[in-house]
Amino acid sequence: MHTLRLIVFGLVASSSLAASQHRTEEQVSTTVNAPWQLWNDTIPGAVGSQVDAEINLSAPLQAIEGFGTCFNELGWTSLSALSQGDRDSVLRELFSPGVGANFTVCRMPVGANDFSLDWYSYDESEGDFDMKNFSIANDLRTLVPFIKAARKLNPSLQLWASPWSPPSWMKYNRHYAMTTPPEGSRVDNGMRADQRGTEGTDMFIQEERYFRAYALYFSKFIDAYREQGIAINMVMPQNEFNSIQIFPSCAWTAKGLAEFLRYLCPAMQERKVDVFFGTMERPNEKLVDTILTDPGLRPCIKGIAFQWAGKQAIAGIHRRYPTMTLYQSEQECGDGKNDWQYCTYAWTLMKHYLKNGASAYLYWNTSLQRGGVSRWGWSQNSLISVDTTKHTFRYNHEYYLMKHFSHYVQSGARLLQTAGPFGDLLAFLNPDRSLVIVVRNELESARRVRLKVGKRTLVPLLPGDSFTTITITPN
Repeated sequence: MHTLRLIVFGLVASSSLAASQHRTEEQVSTTVNAPWQLWNDTIPGAVGSQVDAEINLSAPLQAIEGFGTCFNELGWTSLSALSQGDRDSVLRELFSPGVGANFTVCRMPVGANDFSLDWYSYDESEGDFDMKNFSIANDLRTLVPFIKAARKLNPSLQLWASPWSPPSWMKYNRHYAMTTPPEGSRVDNGMRADQRGTEGTDMFIQEERYFRAYALYFSKFIDAYREQGIAINMVMPQNEFNSIQIFPSCAWTAKGLAEFLRYLCPAMQERKVDVFFGTMERPNEKLVDTILTDPGLRPCIKGIAFQWAGKQAIAGIHRRYPTMTLYQSEQECGDGKNDWQYCTYAWTLMKHYLKNGASAYLYWNTSLQRGGVSRWGWSQNSLISVDTTKHTFRYNHEYYLMKHFSHYVQSGARLLQTAGPFGDLLAFLNPDRSLVIVVRNELESARRVRLKVGKRTLVPLLPGDSFTTITITPN
């Protein structure tokens, strides 16, 4: 019913916009040295003249649920190095509706992840199948205040969660990680060589009492966060279930996850929490087919999530399961340099996922100490970098790229098809009938592009090597 309403809305609104007079409301551009510059240098094009790209208003594509980031421990501890005023300013910029990034869909871990302060789970008591010692006490110092601060600004913020590792006693190797650090590494995760796992195997103990206990673990997690006033709308059973890592991780086969889902799905249905399959970080569509072709599981799976090399599987899955909700669950994370080159790569990722059916796009690290080094010794990019010595911060290039979408594209917007020789753009139709066009100019010099929208042609000037968002609303 919800999907049908969006489709009807899209067709009616598209026809209305195409038939109406409209005007350019705002044009904002970002370059390597000048982020988020408001200006307006769009001229009308001659009717009937050749265009570079045409935006099709009559055949809207998938509905967009939103854009967002992730709550992890190092995100909160880095922001906590700022003054209260600066931290409040950052949080308003990220989460207050209509202010800045306007994030609406965010992710969190179930227990430790690679950007936690250290390893932990909610129950490390060996053999505690009844979860008598379950506790989120660790999260009360970091994740809970982080999420509460965001939801105070946006109570409608949607939240989903996934584990990086189950409690270590639920795994065959009895360790939170899957492999030892490389020789010569400064990082020690305490793993013995005989505890190493292998991709394509089930490292979670494949026994009914463990499946039941782990489903109860998820239920306790949902309940404990509800007691904190935090509703979690959706869960995924495992982050990157094919990856063998030195940090919290757990290999599963798709068949093994299918067995666990038979216990997880009923537990989540009792709590009215959706279950997605993911996160998919391999280009193997058959891993998804294992779940979606199972008649006992297909009704309970509300979506599929992709990240990293999983991007190569999203197109095929979207073609074969066109009504399935698809998420991009984690933008590739960079190397901690937060440079412009990686930002331009991130643009190609956004185009790829959105053009292949993704309805939500998630960034990973909200904030990190400058350099972005994790507990396990590797560096990643973040939306915000904090100098914990000087107690200062900066928004990085990828923050502004995300904002070029998230500030303007409303929940429920529809992606629009485009055609023509110029393809470096994405267009969206919002529920309020406004049109959002995000354009990349990869040339070093400024250029104009001719964009046909309905019966009108717009010719905006795009700064050299830039991202530009143009918004159009009907009078």
